[in-house]
Amino acid sequence: MADSVRQTLEPVVQGLGLALEEVSVSSAGSRRVLRVVLDSPDPTDGRPAQSPTLDSVAEASRGISAVLDSGDVMGQAPYVLEVSTPGVDRPLTLPRHFARNLQRLVEVTLTDGSSVSGRVSEVGESLALEVAGAKKGSPTKSRTLAWEEVARGQVQVEFRRLDDAAEDAVDDGADGADDAVDDEDGE
Repeated sequence: MADSVRQTLEPVVQGLGLALEEVSVSSAGSRRVLRVVLDSPDPTDGRPAQSPTLDSVAEASRGISAVLDSGDVMGQAPYVLEVSTPGVDRPLTLPRHFARNLQRLVEVTLTDGSSVSGRVSEVGESLALEVAGAKKGSPTKSRTLAWEEVARGQVQVEFRRLDDAAEDAVDDGADGADDAVDDEDGE
Protein backbone atom coordinates (compact mmCIF):
# COMPACT_ATOMS: atom_id res chain seq x y z
CA MET A 1 0.00 0.00 0.00
CA ALA A 2 2.84 2.41 0.82
CA ASP A 3 4.13 2.10 -2.76
CA SER A 4 0.77 3.06 -4.30
CA VAL A 5 0.44 5.97 -1.85
CA ARG A 6 3.98 7.10 -2.77
CA GLN A 7 3.12 7.04 -6.48
CA THR A 8 0.00 9.09 -5.84
CA LEU A 9 1.73 11.67 -3.63
CA GLU A 10 4.99 12.10 -5.55
CA PRO A 11 3.62 14.54 -8.18
CA VAL A 12 1.82 16.60 -5.52
CA VAL A 13 4.93 16.94 -3.36
CA GLN A 14 7.24 17.69 -6.30
CA GLY A 15 4.73 20.28 -7.56
CA LEU A 16 5.20 22.11 -4.25
CA GLY A 17 8.99 22.11 -4.65
CA LEU A 18 9.64 19.42 -2.04
CA ALA A 19 11.04 15.90 -2.09
CA LEU A 20 9.13 12.86 -0.85
CA GLU A 21 11.62 11.15 1.45
CA GLU A 22 9.54 8.40 3.04
CA VAL A 23 6.01 6.98 3.12
CA SER A 24 4.87 4.40 5.67
CA VAL A 25 1.50 2.96 6.62
CA SER A 26 0.97 1.25 9.97
CA SER A 27 -1.99 0.12 12.08
CA ALA A 28 -3.05 1.88 15.26
CA GLY A 29 -6.11 0.13 16.63
CA SER A 30 -9.00 0.43 14.19
CA ARG A 31 -7.21 3.20 12.28
CA ARG A 32 -4.18 3.33 10.09
CA VAL A 33 -1.41 5.91 10.38
CA LEU A 34 0.05 7.31 7.18
CA ARG A 35 3.44 8.91 7.85
CA VAL A 36 4.88 11.11 5.12
CA VAL A 37 8.39 12.56 5.48
CA LEU A 38 9.23 15.53 3.26
CA ASP A 39 12.53 17.23 2.59
CA SER A 40 13.91 19.94 0.35
CA PRO A 41 14.89 18.86 -3.14
CA ASP A 42 18.53 18.15 -3.86
CA PRO A 43 20.50 21.39 -4.22
CA THR A 44 21.69 22.23 -7.71
CA ASP A 45 24.09 25.04 -6.84
CA GLY A 46 26.55 23.08 -4.67
CA ARG A 47 25.29 24.55 -1.40
CA PRO A 48 23.68 22.43 1.33
CA ALA A 49 19.90 22.16 1.12
CA GLN A 50 17.85 24.10 3.61
CA SER A 51 15.13 22.31 5.56
CA PRO A 52 11.57 22.91 4.40
CA THR A 53 9.80 25.73 6.19
CA LEU A 54 6.83 25.15 8.47
CA ASP A 55 4.63 26.94 5.92
CA SER A 56 5.77 24.67 3.07
CA VAL A 57 5.13 21.55 5.17
CA ALA A 58 1.66 22.85 6.10
CA GLU A 59 0.88 23.59 2.44
CA ALA A 60 2.09 20.11 1.47
CA SER A 61 -0.03 18.55 4.21
CA ARG A 62 -3.13 20.29 2.83
CA GLY A 63 -2.29 19.18 -0.73
CA ILE A 64 -1.63 15.59 0.35
CA SER A 65 -4.85 15.49 2.35
CA ALA A 66 -6.88 16.81 -0.60
CA VAL A 67 -5.43 14.17 -2.97
CA LEU A 68 -6.04 11.36 -0.48
CA ASP A 69 -9.61 12.53 0.20
CA SER A 70 -10.44 12.76 -3.51
CA GLY A 71 -9.07 9.32 -4.36
CA ASP A 72 -9.36 5.82 -3.02
CA VAL A 73 -5.68 5.09 -2.45
CA MET A 74 -6.19 4.68 1.34
CA GLY A 75 -9.42 2.70 0.98
CA GLN A 76 -12.49 3.23 3.16
CA ALA A 77 -10.94 2.63 6.59
CA PRO A 78 -10.18 5.72 8.66
CA TYR A 79 -6.58 6.92 8.80
CA VAL A 80 -4.48 9.58 10.46
CA LEU A 81 -2.11 11.61 8.29
CA GLU A 82 1.23 12.69 9.79
CA VAL A 83 3.45 14.93 7.67
CA SER A 84 6.92 15.82 8.93
CA THR A 85 10.53 16.46 7.94
CA PRO A 86 13.51 14.22 8.71
CA GLY A 87 15.10 14.87 12.07
CA VAL A 88 18.77 15.25 12.81
CA ASP A 89 18.81 11.60 13.89
CA ARG A 90 17.89 10.37 10.40
CA PRO A 91 20.49 7.89 9.14
CA LEU A 92 22.36 8.98 6.03
CA THR A 93 22.09 6.04 3.66
CA LEU A 94 22.23 7.55 0.16
CA PRO A 95 24.76 9.86 -1.49
CA ARG A 96 22.13 12.61 -1.68
CA HIS A 97 21.69 12.45 2.12
CA PHE A 98 25.39 13.20 2.52
CA ALA A 99 25.19 15.94 -0.14
CA ARG A 100 22.52 17.68 1.93
CA ASN A 101 24.94 17.77 4.83
CA LEU A 102 27.99 19.42 3.26
CA GLN A 103 30.28 20.89 5.95
CA ARG A 104 28.39 19.06 8.71
CA LEU A 105 30.15 16.74 11.12
CA VAL A 106 29.12 13.11 10.54
CA GLU A 107 30.05 9.72 11.85
CA VAL A 108 30.23 7.16 9.05
CA THR A 109 29.88 3.45 9.78
CA LEU A 110 31.81 1.46 7.24
CA THR A 111 30.82 -1.91 5.82
CA ASP A 112 33.70 -3.56 7.73
CA GLY A 113 32.13 -2.41 11.03
CA SER A 114 34.62 0.37 11.77
CA SER A 115 33.68 4.04 11.80
CA VAL A 116 35.21 7.40 10.93
CA SER A 117 34.15 10.92 11.92
CA GLY A 118 34.70 14.04 9.86
CA ARG A 119 33.13 16.94 8.03
CA VAL A 120 31.52 16.18 4.68
CA SER A 121 33.65 18.13 2.21
CA GLU A 122 32.63 16.62 -1.13
CA VAL A 123 30.04 14.22 -2.47
CA GLY A 124 30.24 12.75 -5.95
CA GLU A 125 31.59 9.46 -7.21
CA SER A 126 32.90 9.02 -3.65
CA LEU A 127 32.51 10.63 -0.22
CA ALA A 128 35.25 13.00 0.96
CA LEU A 129 35.58 13.82 4.66
CA GLU A 130 37.86 16.27 6.45
CA VAL A 131 39.07 14.17 9.37
CA ALA A 132 40.73 15.69 12.45
CA GLY A 133 44.33 14.70 13.09
CA ALA A 134 45.20 12.14 15.76
CA LYS A 135 46.44 14.78 18.23
CA LYS A 136 44.42 17.75 19.42
CA GLY A 137 45.32 20.81 17.39
CA SER A 138 46.88 18.84 14.53
CA PRO A 139 45.66 19.73 11.03
CA THR A 140 42.79 17.93 9.36
CA LYS A 141 43.35 15.56 6.51
CA SER A 142 41.07 14.53 3.70
CA ARG A 143 39.81 10.96 3.55
CA THR A 144 37.99 9.65 0.52
CA LEU A 145 35.60 6.72 0.86
CA ALA A 146 34.13 4.70 -1.99
CA TRP A 147 30.36 4.35 -1.67
CA GLU A 148 30.82 0.57 -1.44
CA GLU A 149 32.67 1.15 1.86
CA VAL A 150 29.90 3.26 3.40
CA ALA A 151 27.16 1.43 5.31
CA ARG A 152 25.48 4.52 6.80
CA GLY A 153 26.18 7.87 8.35
CA GLN A 154 24.84 9.92 11.22
CA VAL A 155 24.97 13.71 11.61
CA GLN A 156 26.67 14.67 14.86
CA VAL A 157 24.98 17.39 16.88
CA GLU A 158 27.25 20.37 17.45
CA PHE A 159 26.45 23.10 19.93
CA ARG A 160 28.75 25.63 18.25
CA ARG A 161 28.73 26.73 14.66
CA LEU A 162 31.77 25.84 12.59
CA ASP A 163 32.72 29.52 12.21
CA ASP A 164 32.47 30.11 15.98
CA ALA A 165 34.66 27.11 16.75
CA ALA A 166 37.34 28.32 14.30
CA GLU A 167 37.30 31.82 15.84
CA ASP A 168 37.60 30.35 19.34
CA ALA A 169 40.59 28.25 18.27
CA VAL A 170 42.36 31.39 17.00
CA ASP A 171 41.39 33.35 20.12
CA ASP A 172 42.50 30.54 22.43
CA GLY A 173 45.92 30.50 20.82
CA ALA A 174 46.36 34.25 21.31
CA ASP A 175 45.03 34.15 24.88
CA GLY A 176 47.34 31.29 25.76
CA ALA A 177 50.39 33.30 24.63
CA ASP A 178 49.27 36.34 26.64
CA ASP A 179 48.69 34.20 29.71
CA ALA A 180 52.19 32.73 29.48
CA VAL A 181 53.74 36.22 29.36
CA ASP A 182 51.61 37.36 32.29
CA ASP A 183 52.66 34.34 34.33
CA GLU A 184 56.35 35.08 33.73
CA ASP A 185 55.90 38.64 35.00
CA GLY A 186 54.21 37.40 38.11
CA GLU A 187 50.89 39.05 37.26
